[in-house]
Amino acid sequence: MINQSASTPESQPVATQSVWFFSGDLLFASRVESAAVRSGIAFSLMGKWPETWSTPPGWIIVDLATRFGASSDIIANTIELFPNAQTIAFGPHVQPARLSKARQAGFGAVLTRGQFDSALPSLFDQ
Repeated sequence: MINQSASTPESQPVATQSVWFFSGDLLFASRVESAAVRSGIAFSLMGKWPETWSTPPGWIIVDLATRFGASSDIIANTIELFPNAQTIAFGPHVQPARLSKARQAGFGAVLTRGQFDSALPSLFDQ
């Protein structure tokens, strides 16, 4: 769930965008979170589309291995609510049908897990 706290310490910059990562893989999520935090971007691990949020997403990333069934709803909500967010879907290279469906659904980038992992160190650099 997203932190709904209204108070932000004055020493901390207020995040203007965040990474919403839809995945059930907690170990890989920690790698994505580290990359986001290194770039000064807030991170939220999501299990489903949130009803409320405190920071809008600049990136919406879907792990097709664990959230494939929700991916079409996620991209539809993104297009409607956050059309300027960068969208990325990634999944196992041995599941080309899932990757193809994500492309057809409208994700901006569709990568294999290896491609996503390789891009991760500089993915959120501005």
